[in-house]
Amino acid sequence: MPRTSILAVAGVALLLAGCGSSNSSSSSGSTGSSAGAAAASTSTPAAPAPSTPATNSISLSVRTLPTVGVVLTNAEGHTLYTFAPDQHSKVTCVSACATVWPPLKLASGASPAAPPQLNAKLLGSDPDPAGGRVITYAGWPLYTYEADSAAGQDNGQATESSGGQWYVIAPSGKVITTG
Repeated sequence: MPRTSILAVAGVALLLAGCGSSNSSSSSGSTGSSAGAAAASTSTPAAPAPSTPATNSISLSVRTLPTVGVVLTNAEGHTLYTFAPDQHSKVTCVSACATVWPPLKLASGASPAAPPQLNAKLLGSDPDPAGGRVITYAGWPLYTYEADSAAGQDNGQATESSGGQWYVIAPSGKVITTG
């Protein structure tokens, strides 16, 4: 391969490595970039990749859904729900419930992060009886729903499941009970 092609490949790999996201909403909290590995395996000397400061935050977002309006989502756009039995105060969805309605877990040492559309003062976390912490908004523990297979779905809205009602939550902190 000509030297200019090798340099171009290395440059693209470095650019991609620098563009990787450090936010994650997965329960493992791990992130990574295969582009960084590609840059490291190049035999042509290249400038070191710019160091990206590690962030210890889990990002929330908002999305407009046709049936309920603007609601909270996780970073991947999956709708977040509240569980009425939590009574605006503590995590009560555990065991089999948490399999169907996975809580939005906070990685150890991480903190929740909000876009400008959300009130950062309403963000928090509560202990999860199963271990770790669950992100809260306006005091409500937040959950995703296994039947929402793609971003932008709200199949769990106003659903009776696992001993209680499930509802989406607006950026204002108001639980939306219509649907």
